[in-house]
Amino acid sequence: MTTTQSNKETKDWTQLASEEAIEKTISSLKSNGINAVLAENREDARNKALSLIPKGAEIMTMTSVTLDALGISKEINESGNYNPVRDKLYSMNRETQKKEMKTLGSSPEYVIGSVHAVTEDGKIMVVSATGSQLPAYVYGSNNVIFVVGTQKIVENIDQGMKRIYEHTLPLESERAKKAYGVPGSFVSKILIINKEIDPNRINLIFVPEAIGF
Repeated sequence: MTTTQSNKETKDWTQLASEEAIEKTISSLKSNGINAVLAENREDARNKALSLIPKGAEIMTMTSVTLDALGISKEINESGNYNPVRDKLYSMNRETQKKEMKTLGSSPEYVIGSVHAVTEDGKIMVVSATGSQLPAYVYGSNNVIFVVGTQKIVENIDQGMKRIYEHTLPLESERAKKAYGVPGSFVSKILIINKEIDPNRINLIFVPEAIGF
């Protein structure tokens, strides 16, 4: 393979989606039963996300660089304004209460996190090494909130898979090494949300900047 060929095949996965692509994606998501909006900036995205969560609500914050960067994880888990599921999980014994922990993490009233790709035809892609966040996204939680940088918008599922393996996985592996002392991460489970049949269950907020993996 020549250098020219290699460069042509290399995509910058941090490049923000065009205005046209964002509008098309939001329209497609809405057609698939998913509420989607574009925030003006980081602060607006943070405010929009928190406005969807009633004070005192039971909520699970999934591990997310995006949520951490926006200060959403800290607000939910440390402000005292909400009923964070993570606090309960941290207080439980993994050896003796494993089943109870799985049940609690799989069906919180509210769940908030991010995703790894969103296609222009309105499909959401989430990958996981353990699968721990997926049950709540799929069915367990009555209210799902995603906060997503517009650089994660891709043309189709094939492009989404390339983004995941070429961009997300290497970055997540580095994060996991530092956070958990493991050799790296891997893609063991892939969730693709094609459609949501429960009205207003899923809300997705786009952030107009490259944030998260």
